[in-house]
Amino acid sequence: MKRISFEQLNINPITAIRNDWMLITAGNADSFNTMTASWGHIGSLWGSNGGNPTTTIFIRPQRYTKEFVDREDVYTLCFFPDGFKKQLAYLGTVSGRDEDKVAKMGLTPVFEDGYTYFKEASLVLCCRKLYHAPIAEEGFVDPSIVEENYPDRDFHEMYVGKIEKILIAD
Repeated sequence: MKRISFEQLNINPITAIRNDWMLITAGNADSFNTMTASWGHIGSLWGSNGGNPTTTIFIRPQRYTKEFVDREDVYTLCFFPDGFKKQLAYLGTVSGRDEDKVAKMGLTPVFEDGYTYFKEASLVLCCRKLYHAPIAEEGFVDPSIVEENYPDRDFHEMYVGKIEKILIAD
């Protein structure tokens, strides 16, 4: 993989996250976990000169990956080329508590500079956590969102991370 600047990043974040999905990964060579996500943001927030390049991810409290994102200072977002939808679907429905789902799906973890990502990814955003807070029911202006997305009131927790490094496949 080669490193690029955020000015060189050329993706549509809506389709990349919403349609193509991404893996949220945190941990190290001793223990890590990953989960598929189709909600999130890529943008600019806080800091001078227009703000820092950032990502915002959302993780429900019961997800195993949350333990790793909470424990670590960093996380990665991995995007994959066409042909990985089956693996991403599996990684989003099976818990890493129950099996080595990464090995079962044939992905190769890479441990580099404190980050964990996957060799097969076409794009990796390496992020350092800046902010973490639970989504609160009282913050919703439109209550239908709560009824549709949180019938069990298991609200996501939000994490904002500064993009420290961007890697693309050679």
